[in-house]
This record gives sequence, structure tokens and C-alpha cells, in this order.
Amino acid sequence: MSQRKQGEAQASASAKAGMSERTGRRIEAGEINPLESKERHWRTRKDPFAKVWDSEVVALLEEQPRLNATTLFEDLQDRYPGRYPNGRKRTFQRRVKRWKALHGPDKEVMFRQRQEAGRLGLSDFTQLKAVVVTIGGEPLAHRLYHFRLAFSGWSHLKVVLGGESYTALAEGLQEALWRLGGAPREHRTDSLSAAYKNLMADEQEDLTERYESLCAHYGMAPTRNNRGLGHENGAVESPHGHIKRRIEQALLLRGSADFESVDAYRVWLEGIVRRFNRRCGEALEVERAQLTALPPRRTTDFTEQVVPVTTSSTIEVKRVLYTVPSRLIGERLRLHVFDERIEGYIGSAQAVSLPRVYAVSHERRARCIDYRHVIASLARKPQAFRYSQLRDDLLPNATYRQIWTHLDAYLEPRAACKRIVGILALAARADCEQALGAYLLQRLGADHIPTVHELEQRFDPKVGEAASQALGASESLQHPLALYDTLLPSQRKEVL
Repeated sequence: MSQRKQGEAQASASAKAGMSERTGRRIEAGEINPLESKERHWRTRKDPFAKVWDSEVVALLEEQPRLNATTLFEDLQDRYPGRYPNGRKRTFQRRVKRWKALHGPDKEVMFRQRQEAGRLGLSDFTQLKAVVVTIGGEPLAHRLYHFRLAFSGWSHLKVVLGGESYTALAEGLQEALWRLGGAPREHRTDSLSAAYKNLMADEQEDLTERYESLCAHYGMAPTRNNRGLGHENGAVESPHGHIKRRIEQALLLRGSADFESVDAYRVWLEGIVRRFNRRCGEALEVERAQLTALPPRRTTDFTEQVVPVTTSSTIEVKRVLYTVPSRLIGERLRLHVFDERIEGYIGSAQAVSLPRVYAVSHERRARCIDYRHVIASLARKPQAFRYSQLRDDLLPNATYRQIWTHLDAYLEPRAACKRIVGILALAARADCEQALGAYLLQRLGADHIPTVHELEQRFDPKVGEAASQALGASESLQHPLALYDTLLPSQRKEVL
């Protein structure tokens, strides 16, 4: 057409456009439009599924609409060997997809929600699966508690060493609320066993009393999504991935996923979350104005248990055996069991605080043995060490286990028990466990194994000070050597 407008003859203009002169004339007359595509209503090749589509495939889809194309195609291959090669699978999948779009059942519709400031806070647990965090080279078995405000997107993370327990939920939630400075009107979780018994249809009856009391203390209405429909908790489920990717990237930038201690890991993680929350600063200020005020104090975020202290100076809590100070033998301790620690009380007075340890599985038990709790009694009868059921656990680490192996190999049995118990007593008394262990490990290859007395002079300041004082006292009482002259016969005559 552009050539014709420039005065070209029809024949030459059509030739330049790559068409016949007659077609050019029909386009110019408006009889046809070359830009208009025509839909094809006929097949260019024979339908390979014509014999089975209506009679078999459609019949199965109408009866069981959830059947997918791969299942149906493999069924056809089994029933008609050699007729349907794998090269025709994609064609079959498109046919099934088109049939479901035209004749299949209705799909679930996602109704996007309008978020109101101060209305909804959500809690959930998640795990870092793409990276392995280690503490001193040892993998840290943990998960993350995640609290998030739906309106502003403000998040809080807490390292959880155990499972999805009530104590982990209560500690993490209260820590988030007090750091936030207010509480939302509604708190939502999925079907956490920490919050719900998941047995009854009525949600109000399904609430555990502790979780209901926790929400009531902060004026929050407890809600949950329908079981099995995680997308209903999407305001926290989806951000799991965002914040975990940030953690993974930060670990790559750090160059290592190993930390000196769990506390060092927590501090580092808090820095990542603070950086993550920067983006929601303005929205958070709007939402903070709509949060309800916090109560004067926190509420219970632990579980209680009453246990007796055995004659072995031990207690058992959730399949884990703990030692306690031997002065508590015969007492009944009221325990406050937190996610990371256990506090033992006699009346209202706290008697002991222990680190929380978790059994690896429901079938196995674990131990948390502190030699300091029983060393005074063991020092009075060191021979009990050799066949004690807790012998290997009384040795605080691999260094001391290596020391015991060496002593047991090179010393007489009774002497070996007395030596290792004396070493443990010194480590407890002088608070020099690490330094003492390192020193002894260096001396294992030497011919002389240091005695407990030699070690005391080196590592126990009180023993060293007492020795120095004794030496100083002896020097101050030293009499003049000239006095010995009076004992000589010649000198005695002159004196007489």
C-alpha cells in the first residue's frame, strides 16, 4: 500500500510486497485484510487419541476429575502397549488441561484480604533447610519461631532448641509483643498442638487452657486457619521464605555458618531481623498507634512439673536425666520448664537452674550430668567412679575422657580413680576446667603424670597462696647462723 501511495503501478507494488497483482488489487479494494489472522477449525493430522478420548479418557475424568494427565497417559500405555509412545504425552496433557478448563469442576478461589492496622498478628514455626548452622563445629538442631504483623510486615524471630511446644510459643510471642510495645487485637496460628488439641470441631472448646489464658492476658482473640489449608495463614507462611533467603544470603556474605555459641548466633540473627524490618518503618508507626496497650507484666511462659530428687542426686524431666546439687537429695522440686532452661524451686525460693536438654527421639533418653553437683561426695569415695552408671557423663568433655583413658592405662586402677576424681574436684574448686584439661592433654605424652598436689599448686590460687605464706613465714623465723658458733668447744670455753 505504501508503494501504491508513492505512485507505483499495481504490478510493481505487488511484486515488491511479495504477492500477486490480483491479491494486491483485492487488498486495495478492501476485500481482504492481510493483518487479520484466520482461526483454523480443522486438523492437519490424524488425532492419535480419537479412539479412546470420549469413550475412556473423558469417562474417567467425569467420574474422577482429580485424575491428572500423567496418570491417565500411563494407564493408556499399560492397556495399549506400543500405541502411545512418550512423544505424545505432551499432546495428551494439553488435551486434558483444555478439557478440565471447559468441563472440569470449579477451582478454589483465593480471596485476597484487606489488612487493617493493629488487627492481626501471626505466629508460626519454620526451619532453615538450605543451610546447616553449627556451634563450635557441631550442627545446631533448632527451628525458628516467627511472629509477624499482617499490616506492617514487622517480624520477630526466636531460636527454638526444642519442638513446637507451648513454652516456645509463649516465650517467642511475649518476647515479640514486649519488643513491639503493644498487642494486636487478634492472634492467628495454624493448628499448632501447642495451642490447640485438634480434637474437636468447636474452636472454643478446642483451645488449650494455657493458650487461651495467654491470649486473654494480652487482650487478643485467638484464631487459626482451617486444618490443612496453610495458605489461610499466608501472611506469615510466605514471608518465611523471604526472611530465610536473607539469612542464607547473610551467611554466604559472612563466609561461615559456624558460631562460637548459641548466644552469638542469636545476636547475629537479631541484626538480620532488624535490617529486614527497616523496610516497614513507616507502616509500623501507623500500626503501633492501633495496637492495644500491654499489661503490667508478662504471664506464664513455662510448663510446671513436680519431681523428687533421688539419692543419686538426679531428677528426670521429659525423658532426660539431670543432676542437681546433692544438698537437694530427698526434696521435691517444683520445676518451671522453659524452652532453653529449667528452674527448680523449693517453695518460692529458686534452688537450681539447669540448661534444657532434649532427647534425640521419642524412643531414646538423654542425660545432662554436671560433675560439680556431686564431686564433693565422689571425692570422699573416688573408687565409686570406675563402675558408676554416669561415669562417662561425669567427664565434662572429650578432653577429660581422653585424660581418663590415659590414666586408666598407665596407673594402677585405684590410683587412676583417685587421680581423675582429684582432677575433677580441682577443676570445680578452682573453676579451671578448660585450662586444666588443656594442660593435662599436653602432658599425656610425658613420662611424668602430674600429681593432684602439683596441679593444685599450679591452678588453685588458694593452695599457691598458702604455700607462699608458709614459705615466707619460715624465712622470717630463720635464726642467725653465728649462733651455731656457741656450740663449738673452743667458743664454749671462751664463753665460760
